Amino acid sequence: MENEQGNFESREIITMFPTFVWQTMIKKEIYQTLNKDIVDKLKLLRPSMPEIDHHSSWQSDSDLHKLAEFQLLIALVKEAAKGVFAFLKLSYEGFELTGCWANMNIAGSTHKIHSHPNNFLSGVYYVQTDEGADTINFHDPRIQTGIIRPPVTELSAENTDQVVVHVKDGMFLLFPSWLQHSVSANQSSQERISVSFNLMFSPYVETMSKPLW
Repeated sequence: MENEQGNFESREIITMFPTFVWQTMIKKEIYQTLNKDIVDKLKLLRPSMPEIDHHSSWQSDSDLHKLAEFQLLIALVKEAAKGVFAFLKLSYEGFELTGCWANMNIAGSTHKIHSHPNNFLSGVYYVQTDEGADTINFHDPRIQTGIIRPPVTELSAENTDQVVVHVKDGMFLLFPSWLQHSVSANQSSQERISVSFNLMFSPYVETMSKPLW
């Protein structure tokens, strides 16, 4: 009887150059208070901004990390980032936030595919989500895979060009700034609120180009 390997002595799959997205969930007793404080502050910022048109979204200025109301969030961001750097076994002198801003997506609004050049890590914290407004899409960074796309018999992690990650209130996602991502149309009746941020190593911030959001 022919063995499982057929004509081959052995078979194995070697995974190379993986792309990581780190997910962290804050304790409920912390994020409930934190999220309320964020929403209250954004309500104060919104009156000075134009109204959100249908199918559009609103973004705050990118300096929220300098406001007192966001210092707990920033401390949590830095704690999560240190865990990422430890996982990657990186040596660095210091790092800092190059920007932090809020996103409000009303029903029907989207966020087109983009990345965050001149940063090392980017991330998003979820303040207000709902069914139909609780995902983010990450796109395959290997653009050369699109040269040939034969039909697939079943969609899987190995043959897809997009991964949809489900999110919820109190969750952090951190990912490489070069990783393209997008947000599908808000299918819920309430605003989807998140806070995005970028991080870079301090020497680069002092000597290289400013971040491109």
